[in-house]
Amino acid sequence: MADIPSSEGFIEFRVGDESFKTWYEIRGDISSKNRKHRPLIGVHGGPGASHHYINPILDLATSHNIPVILYDQIGIGNSTHLPDKPKEFWTPELFIDELENLINHFGIQDDFDLYGHSWGAMMSSQFVSTRQPKGLKRLVLSNPIAAMDLWEESTSKLLSELPQDVQDTIKSHEQAGTTDSKDYQDAVQVFNGRHSCRVDPIPEGVRKTGGDIFRDRTVWNAMNGPAEFEILGSIKHWSIIDQLHKIEVPTLLLNGHFDQAQDICVMPFFQNLRKVKWVHFALSSHMPQWEERDKYLQVIGDFLTIPEL
Repeated sequence: MADIPSSEGFIEFRVGDESFKTWYEIRGDISSKNRKHRPLIGVHGGPGASHHYINPILDLATSHNIPVILYDQIGIGNSTHLPDKPKEFWTPELFIDELENLINHFGIQDDFDLYGHSWGAMMSSQFVSTRQPKGLKRLVLSNPIAAMDLWEESTSKLLSELPQDVQDTIKSHEQAGTTDSKDYQDAVQVFNGRHSCRVDPIPEGVRKTGGDIFRDRTVWNAMNGPAEFEILGSIKHWSIIDQLHKIEVPTLLLNGHFDQAQDICVMPFFQNLRKVKWVHFALSSHMPQWEERDKYLQVIGDFLTIPEL
């Protein structure tokens, strides 16, 4: 098998009179004359996480000959950090503009597929419903949330199933505003080990993303807030439900049995999208890309390469 080309770099992203840098990585050949399948853009979660934890989808370049583009949204990872920006700067529209800028930079706006995970799925669904990208052929929404009130309902239910001492630690620190304490972080890790990523030890990509969040929580705190189980940031009232009818491209939904994004978070997509398939991973939580990696990539790769849907 021929070597799969790989490259990385930065592209300029302008916001008003300011210029920032968006870091990207490409696995495979995105040039139209050489590629067999459309390029797939991967949008990571957060808001304010980084790309490392969705690295498994890069394997699609080898397994299915699908060229993959990953990137870090500004404010995190390898892209420009902006710790002094006010909370009002960080909006879904900002990140949608950045995604659109990336698509246009690579000249793939007439023929591409889109993958979003968690917040990345939320943002991708808003991008598709509001911008109506003409060249988008297929959409993958992995572990998505249709509305943040559903997310809070989902996580509250799962939290109530944890040992009582863990619940008490989480609730007391969130009420006191001491979510930076070690006791709180340790209790959150109990939840994450059940409902975020069940792989032990934690995969390197997940660990790297966690480190990126720890080093710069600017975006995370502005949009999510400092607590894990109560959204206090700017996306608290975010919902895409009333816009879903505008998404017309074939869409693949993915979530796990133990997922933070329980079925109530995913169901509105299934009920309102016109062309939709939903695959449930019985052994996974919020990161089936690690927990059932081979099956996950096979499902996505097959969906993206079937000639007609």
